[in-house]
Amino acid sequence: MLKAVDLFAGAGGFSLAAILAGFKLEFAVENDKHAVVTYKNNICDKYSLENTTIYSENIEALSPKELNAEHFPNKSRCDLLLGGPPCQGFSTHRICDSGVDDPRNNLIHTYFKFVKTVKPRVFLMENVPGILWERHKDYLEQFYLEGAKAGYELFKPVVIDARDFGIPQRRKRVFILGLEKNIVPTNFDWPPSPTHADSKILNTSPGLLPWVSCENVFSEAVVNDINNLHMNHGQELIEAFKNTPINGGSRKDSGRVLPCHKKHNGHKDVYGRIDPYLPAPTMTTACINPSKGRFVHPVEHHGITARQAARIQTFPDDFVFYGGLTAAGKQIGNAVPVQLGKVIIEHITTLLIPTSTNTNNIANEMEEFA
Repeated sequence: MLKAVDLFAGAGGFSLAAILAGFKLEFAVENDKHAVVTYKNNICDKYSLENTTIYSENIEALSPKELNAEHFPNKSRCDLLLGGPPCQGFSTHRICDSGVDDPRNNLIHTYFKFVKTVKPRVFLMENVPGILWERHKDYLEQFYLEGAKAGYELFKPVVIDARDFGIPQRRKRVFILGLEKNIVPTNFDWPPSPTHADSKILNTSPGLLPWVSCENVFSEAVVNDINNLHMNHGQELIEAFKNTPINGGSRKDSGRVLPCHKKHNGHKDVYGRIDPYLPAPTMTTACINPSKGRFVHPVEHHGITARQAARIQTFPDDFVFYGGLTAAGKQIGNAVPVQLGKVIIEHITTLLIPTSTNTNNIANEMEEFA
């Protein structure tokens, strides 16, 4: 069985995707206390095909060498190393070059320390599109330089939109794929080809399906689901939601104006309702808070529940998030959508289980990032 490791694992979206794609999760690293409980109760105790170890220490305090010796003895190998280092410093919400010196940016290099020591056959890193901004160029160039020194071929960073793969959410994230230099199959395209598209272009794109709406997300919750909770709002906010048109609307429609709105009028989506007939907006770490984005229920006068947000992220209903509503929202927003991760990992698996049609020429497919 192919073996994987997940760094900055959060609640386990990437891990669950790997398990569903047929991998054994050897170990994961995550130091958020609520996410660790969620990971243990779901990935370790429910979904893992075999024992998976979760390390809850700060990743910079762990020894990649010791973990590699513990989990990959006797010349066994890690096939796939996953990870989504914290992205706050690269967030596109940051303006005026803020975030350039955010110490969390260096965690992409911490991630690569594990790559150099564990020596996976393939590694896949996920991050926000802001990592591609010119202000962060030095971090990414160093990452690619280290990759070459360690004997890996790295594809250019690609931006993947979740809705192009049947996820009911318009979520764009960067994925960086690295391969051992001896893995060079010809019949491999990166990124994988989209399976879904805007219905407006389907006539010119045969074979594609329309984007998936988030309508089914709002179906009835399972009984006794601890994540079937939304924020308790004051009457003033409830009245604002009542003013917001069904299946859409925004702060302007709600009539709610705070001092910060007078200073900066860019917060147009806050207090807006989700349109169930379209893919949902990006689930952020504040996805259960209507004051942080378009996170109001399509027809009811409150924010979406943690379960509804988790469904948008394609977590199964029996995946339980621990730590309370705010902690659950953070875990959900930080996750890689499970079904998107599965699609991508299954695509990569073709590199790890070669077919008879593979040859040794992929030079045109793999361009060095400059």
